[in-house]
This record gives sequence, structure tokens and C-alpha cells, in this order.
Amino acid sequence: MAHSEKHGVYLEFSSEPGFDLVLKSLESKGGIKLLNVHTEGPKDTEVTRATVFIPQEQSGYFLQKVTAYANEDNRPKKDGTTTPKNGTLINSIADVRAALLEKAFWQDSPDKLPDENPDWIEAWLSSEDLGVIETFTSLCQQENIPLGEGRLTFPERVVLLIQANRAQLERIIELSDALAEFRAVRKLASYFVEMENRDQAVEVQKLLERSQIQDPDQNVVLILDHGVNNGHLLLAPVLTAEDCHSVKPEWGVNDHHGHGTLMAGTAAYGDLLELLQNEHPIIVRHGLESAKILPPDGQNEKRLWGFFTAQGISLAEIQAPYRKRVICMAVTSEEDPTRGRPSSWSAQVDDLASGASDEIKRLLVVSGGNVNDSSDWKNYPNSNKTVQIHDPAQAWNALTVGAYTRKVQMTHPDLATYQAVASEGNLSPYSSTSLTWPERMWPIKPEVLFEGGNVARGPNDSIFDADDLKLISTYRDIQIAQFAPFWATSAASAQCAWMAAQIQATYPDAWPETIRALIVHSAEWTPEQKQHFLAPDQSKTSYARLARVCGYGVANLDRALSCAANSLSLIAQTSIQPFDKHNTESRYVSKDMHLHRLPWPNEILSGLGETMVKMRVTLSYFVEASPGEVGWKDRYRYASHGLRFELNGPGEAEAEFIQRVNRIAREEDAHPGTEGAGNHWTLGETRNVGSIHSDIWRGTAAQLALSNLIAVHPTVGWWRERHHLGKFNKQTRYSLVVSFELPGQDVDIYTPIATQLGIAAPVTIEIPV
Repeated sequence: MAHSEKHGVYLEFSSEPGFDLVLKSLESKGGIKLLNVHTEGPKDTEVTRATVFIPQEQSGYFLQKVTAYANEDNRPKKDGTTTPKNGTLINSIADVRAALLEKAFWQDSPDKLPDENPDWIEAWLSSEDLGVIETFTSLCQQENIPLGEGRLTFPERVVLLIQANRAQLERIIELSDALAEFRAVRKLASYFVEMENRDQAVEVQKLLERSQIQDPDQNVVLILDHGVNNGHLLLAPVLTAEDCHSVKPEWGVNDHHGHGTLMAGTAAYGDLLELLQNEHPIIVRHGLESAKILPPDGQNEKRLWGFFTAQGISLAEIQAPYRKRVICMAVTSEEDPTRGRPSSWSAQVDDLASGASDEIKRLLVVSGGNVNDSSDWKNYPNSNKTVQIHDPAQAWNALTVGAYTRKVQMTHPDLATYQAVASEGNLSPYSSTSLTWPERMWPIKPEVLFEGGNVARGPNDSIFDADDLKLISTYRDIQIAQFAPFWATSAASAQCAWMAAQIQATYPDAWPETIRALIVHSAEWTPEQKQHFLAPDQSKTSYARLARVCGYGVANLDRALSCAANSLSLIAQTSIQPFDKHNTESRYVSKDMHLHRLPWPNEILSGLGETMVKMRVTLSYFVEASPGEVGWKDRYRYASHGLRFELNGPGEAEAEFIQRVNRIAREEDAHPGTEGAGNHWTLGETRNVGSIHSDIWRGTAAQLALSNLIAVHPTVGWWRERHHLGKFNKQTRYSLVVSFELPGQDVDIYTPIATQLGIAAPVTIEIPV
């Protein structure tokens, strides 16, 4: 048995009210670990608190920082001014004290902290090392603290279940140097679903008491589904009777099925299961609209699918034309697998998004469609690779949503011998993919993943669709229940629509193309997804196959909305004319290229030399769908145009770069990414499908200092090739998002970039090609 002995001290650092801590400076290579970070108070006076473990041998580390701050200066700036060493760190710290249980380690509301009666608690350890786990386990046995079965492992974190009271938790802090935080055990969906209806109603009232509804008439999510029952107490404040529509009056507007009301609860509030388990204020910054596009009984005729989709949107827009809206549809068909080929329904979705018929650009969030057969779940994840994205989710302009899962815990007694099929952080068993589609012909689908739940595998390879592994949302009949289980790509797409509405409310001037770009730009693959779906060679082709399964990864609202001192995002919204008629010849040619000059602080980057940095670029635009079946056999003929981005290579002069991109733009089948900075990209030329392109550049700081130009240029489409239709000189909009990360460096790169940037508009050069 390992002996537990503490070899350091836990300290809690606090910021000045309204200011951030420089978190990356609180951790060093000498064993000092940043364990957890949380905030307190309203936004304008918010205090950030960070808990840090300092080994005994590093006890003088922060004292040395303070001494250097008092006695030493950094190198003089160009203007001759100097700043104290470690000033960024020291100036951000308002207080340092010994870390205590409730303030520093407990990450949930204080009322969930156990008293003298033991309760089950999540103990988060600061290392996944087996020796650390064994030592902590021995400590629990020494203190007579029961341990639960199993453990969860994350990068640099392990979660164990312990049954302890408050005094025992404080004792663990005294004796262990492996702690990161304590959390209350999360209740699963089945806990709330199996409540009596009257008890569920009490939970609903608690949610309402914490809720603030803001601007429900300005920003909305439109649900295209079976209708929504807005009599639910959670939905009544965000969905009025006037905003409930039906494409056929005889259907009524009520939800006879239940699916639409489930979509509405999540689209309005996000993850209700999480909200039910915390005490934070709930700020709802948008309202809802509902358009019933499915009949109470039976199905629509296939020829009406696209028509009813358009009609549902039209009803909402006629009712309130002034609103900014995100359109969410989790209605798909797997009748005729398309292999990515456009259908009349997906072409209608593309038309609606692009505004080809009415000049109104729209953001459509569409579920990717589900793997529904339990026999397919048995073959996870191979079945996910072969079950295709459903119609109309192959639409180029739609933001198509797949599912991943972090739900692996089950507490129901009947599931004691069952295990989750998908590991935590992996692709959900419900999620369909585009892996079997022809390469480099059709878009990467899905683009992003959200939580979609899991399924359980039991004795004799039996499969069970367990409520423990699902989300919850609002139930259609409040006389029976307030909550019901919710799962698969429907739940994922409703969460995506909620996220899009948050971005729209935060950035009211953001275009639909920009909101789509920010969501995709925020996505990252989890380690589990890379482990299962990325080939060991990690080639561009292998990453392209990963993207065909998991899209660009799991989207994250915080990454989409904000950037910290070591992560900078630049956003450009502008228009370009891709084609024109040649002045002297009777031919139609590519016309304009835009050059965006990135304001990297070259002196700082060059000084960092071989330090590895990461830059991400996302280009989003909408295409007009080809008006005829003949065009669908060729990607260039289906899309009205294409746009591509390219970065100048290290040491590639501006004139050389412009010449190279001009040549690429003239070549109809060109794939930028193979020259210049090409070897630094994750996807390279394989990103150039569909109407959104996102890629990650990795290299040294010195290399990036010499790569500060991004070109956006056109590729051929039917606007040019079918010039008799009179659209060869039409302009198109695009959004460009660029983010830069300098991991692990105590360097303020945001301030010099913001100073150089001056204004948000890019430097734009129009160059005849």
C-alpha cells in the first residue's frame, strides 16, 4: 500500500475586481500546477480565483517573481519606455491566501457541499499517473472513505467517486497533494425523467425563478418540425401563440408528436440537464418561433419536402420580418442515400440560405441524421462510417450537425452490468457521416459536433437505449410530465441553434455567414476522436477522413465568443466580385482577389524563434445552387462560384505571392495549399470542398512572422460558365476568421496586434486575374 504524504501547499490567487488573472504565468515546469479557475460576482466587478499547488522545492518561485518585479525591468520598448519584469502577472494579482475547501476546491453551489452526513463526490486529481491514483486511493482507505467503482480519465485529470462528509474532504486537502477540485456527482437524465410530475413542476418553477428573458422579439430560433406546444411553463415566455405557424392550417400548430417541443426546450435554454444542477442565473437572450412542416399523421409527399421547408420559413418572416433568426431543422430522410449528391430538397435549403430568390441571407442549422438501428450500434464505430448523412443535410450552405458524447455513467440498478458503447469524448453511436462520399467532390459533413448521448452494451452483446445516457428537454404534454429524454443529432442540432443565437445576440451585426464561421472555427477534435479516427501517419488525407467522420470537431461557445491574451481572433465581413466579362475579348474570366494583411507583431514573433505557434483560418460564404440537374454531376457547375484562401509562405514576397495566387485562380481545378505555406496546414487542399473552409497552420513563431498575407480568390462556377443567365458580374459576401495562439508563453501579443490593427476592416486589393 502506498503511503500518502503531502509535499507542498495549495494557494488561492485572486484578481482585482473586473480584471483577469494572467493564468498561464501561474504554472511552471518545476511541478507548480494550475488546478482550477472560477469567477465570482457580476461581470463589471467579477473576481477571478485560481487554485495552484506549489511543491516544497518551489516554495520560493513566486517570491522570486515579486522580487524581480520590484528590482528589474524588461528590455526597453521602441519608444524608450520600460516595464517591470513579471508586471503582467503581478499587476493582475490582488490577493494570495491558503486554499480552503469551499472557496478554492468546491466547484458547485455551496448548498451541494455535504455537511456531517457523507455524500457521493467527484474527486478530480491533478494527474493521470497510476502512482498518484494509487496513493490517493490508499489515503481514502486510510481515512475510511468509500470509493465508487471505475474512474474517468482526461488529459492531466482523473475523476474518482468518493463518499465523504465535509470534515473528510478538508482532511483530504490536508493530506493529499494530488487534488485539483471537488464536484457534486452529476445527476443523470433518468433522475429527472423518473420524478413524479408534481416534483418535475417544482424543478420547472426553480428554473423560472432564476431565468431572465431578454429581447425575445429581436433574436429568435425558428423550429421547423411537428409544431411546438407553447403551454409548457418554460416555453410560454419565449414563444407566443402568434409565432406558432403551420404550412397547412388544417394541421393546427400544436405538437402531436413531441419532437418539436423537445427541440424548442433545448433551442431556448441549451443543456437543461446542466441548468437543473446549478444555481446560476439563466439569461435567455432570444425567443422562439415554430413552423409546423410535418402532418399530425403520416408523412408528406417527397415532392413537397423542399416546398414546405420554404413555406415554414416564409410564414415566420411575414409575421416578423424585422427579426434576426436562426433556422433549425432536425427533419431528414434516409429514403434514398445521396452519397453527397444534391437533391431538390438540399438545393432548396441552399437557395434559402444564399437568398438567391429574395436576397435574404439565412443561417440554417440542420441535423445530420441518425444511426437508428441497434444492430448498427453493435458495430460501433464501423457502422457510423458507412451510414450516410441524410437528405437534406448534404446542403452546401447549411450548418450540418453531428453528435458526440461525454455521457458514460449509468446509475440505474438495471444497468449494473452494462457499459457505454462510446468512450467519453468520442463520436456518438447515433451520428451519421460522409466518409463514404466521393473524395474532394462534396462538402465535409457534418461540420460540427454537439452532445447527442450514448447507448449501453450489456450481457451477451445486448444493446439498450438507456435514459441515463441522454439529455432532457421539455415534454409536449405537461399534464403527464414536464421533462422527457432527448438524444441523437436532433438534440445536437438544437444545442447548435442555441449557440448560434447566443452569438447573434452578442454580435448583432454578424452575418449568417459569420455566425457559421465562428461556430466551425471554435470546433476542436477531442483526443478520443483522434485516437479512433485519425490514422497513425497523421497525413492530410488522414485528417480529411477524420473530418468526414467528426467534422471539424466539438464546437465551444466560449471559444467562439471570446479571445484571451494568448488567443487573438480577427473577423472580416466583406464582398467580392468573382467574375466579369473580359474588356477586349468575348470571354468571361475570374475578376477579383482580396488581400488581407495580418498585423502580426513581427519583432515579438521573430524573437520567439523556434517556439511553435498555431493559426486557424476559416472562410465562410454561401453559393447559389445550379438551376439544373446537369450541373449536379460537377461540383463547379452545382455552385455559382467558389472561394479559397491562401497564405504566403515564409519569405515569399508580396509580389511573388500575388503572382502565385493569380496563377492558381486562373486554373479551374487548382487546389491552393500545395505551395508556399502548404506543408504547415492540417488539411491542405482537402479543405477545398463545399462553401466553408477551415484549416490549422502550425509552425514556428519565426516562420509565421514572415507569413502575414492571406489571399481570398474565386474558383470557377456556373455564374461564369452559364453567363447567358446574366449573373457573371454578381457580387458575393464572405466572412474570414483568423485566430492565433501562442501556447505557454508569458507574452502579451494582443496589445501590439490591437494597436496595429486600428480598424476592423481588412486591407483589400482588387486585382484582375
